[in-house]
Amino acid sequence: MDEELIEKKVSSEDIFDGALLHVKRDTVTLPNGNKATREWIAHPGASSIIPLTDKGEVILVRQYRYPIGKVTLEVPAGKLDAPDEDPLYCAKRELSEETGYVAERITKLSTIATTVGFSNEYIHMYLAEGLTPGKQHPDEDEFINVVKMPLEEAVAMVLDGRICDAKSVASILLVERRLREKQDK
Repeated sequence: MDEELIEKKVSSEDIFDGALLHVKRDTVTLPNGNKATREWIAHPGASSIIPLTDKGEVILVRQYRYPIGKVTLEVPAGKLDAPDEDPLYCAKRELSEETGYVAERITKLSTIATTVGFSNEYIHMYLAEGLTPGKQHPDEDEFINVVKMPLEEAVAMVLDGRICDAKSVASILLVERRLREKQDK
């Protein structure tokens, strides 16, 4: 049924090969037979993790995001060190590095494609519970403040736009829905 929508790659060239981003330019054949150019970013993937305390608080991180020129409030996250790295291992690593916490229980929430118009990045999203605090140890180029707040406050910040990072929006709303469904049972 979707076959009439599929584009077929004819050729591909590397435009830029950086530490994080790999920009490609492909020539494709469109479903109508015409040719078109597709520029896109190859990304190894990432994991995010939303820590939830026994008191119903989420632990988020504040950091400056250069591309948008703003300090953002986000769930802890990071890219996979290699395309074949276990996303769960990555999520645990980022939780420890960015917040210092270790989780007794980790549950997969979902996997999202972040920017389907120009990147193949997927983020694997997890929920961390049964938290034990520890010492934060971010990467040398990361400057992060840890913020703890009630989940309801984080949801309000999503709804009014103060939290605008896509993985964080999705994670916060998925956790809120999960808890609501638990209460309804």
